[in-house]
Amino acid sequence: MNRIRYLLRRLVLSIPVVWLGTTATFLIIRLGPLSPAAAIVGPTNDPQAREQLQRIEAQLGLTEPIHEQYLDYMVDLLTLDLGQSWVVHQGQETTALLAAYGPRTVWLGLWAVLIPLFVGIPLGMYAGLHPNTNRDYAASMAGIVWRAMPNFWLAVILLALLSRTEAVFFGSGWEGFLVDTELVGPPDLSRLGTVDGLLAAIKKILPPALVLGSASMGNELRLSRTAVLETIHDDYVDTMRAIGVSESRLVWKHVLRNAMIPLIPIITSEAYLLVGGSVLVEVVFGINGIGTLFYDALTQGDLPLAGSLMYVFIILTVSINIAQDVLYTVIDPRVGYEGDR
Repeated sequence: MNRIRYLLRRLVLSIPVVWLGTTATFLIIRLGPLSPAAAIVGPTNDPQAREQLQRIEAQLGLTEPIHEQYLDYMVDLLTLDLGQSWVVHQGQETTALLAAYGPRTVWLGLWAVLIPLFVGIPLGMYAGLHPNTNRDYAASMAGIVWRAMPNFWLAVILLALLSRTEAVFFGSGWEGFLVDTELVGPPDLSRLGTVDGLLAAIKKILPPALVLGSASMGNELRLSRTAVLETIHDDYVDTMRAIGVSESRLVWKHVLRNAMIPLIPIITSEAYLLVGGSVLVEVVFGINGIGTLFYDALTQGDLPLAGSLMYVFIILTVSINIAQDVLYTVIDPRVGYEGDR
């Protein structure tokens, strides 16, 4: 019950965070220099264009008092009415656009998170369990190299390398290896139920996912190594060895589990970077997901669409925070009890 109260408290505390985030988004959109009506009309050099601009502003409700616009904006978000796109996809509902673009970003984010989790963290823990060895040095050097490579540079280099890989992939090149796919473009998620469709979708997303998760993989490798080194030198580890606990049981049940506790905020903070970094990676690899949609909305002045997408990002960020609290209570039960004191 203490855990439940702890999580409920976190849910309640997330409400003002969402409110402040959405309020800041509204102020930036409504009081900023960009105008969606001007983006629709275009240049307003002649009187007819200026009259059309005023007419569209009235139709869109931009001439109403700012407090009324704010109330309408908040009510729409609370009732999950995300509105329509005014410029990029005129007249289309934001929910329909999210349904069309969202799965590609989710597919990219899923693999960009799995790669650091199942490559970076195990390598870091392996290096931490074998300190000051050649294996430790090799893993640590790999973490430094991966962390040092900027995403935009790695994306361009990876595209250049994979476009010239005939000798590496048995004469077929990357595009023809295992299943035929294009190197750049959105993944086809309509055939995930078939083996060929699943392989094609995974193969298509691996290069951008590797780029997006590269910095996370380097960070998690180094930090997991440090966490393991700190844990194996704790007094309770020496005590368990002294009473005859086997090394494998000590490592798997106690050392690795306790080493994961400081990694939780690192993993969740990397998830924030994945949300923001997906814009660049999606543009370079032509993924055409939510990141691309958000970029187009900002550059073309589609502020209602940008505001709705920003609301989705805020909810996602708060959800990641709540998931972090859940992981804390699962790995370390003391968190729930300490939260009630």
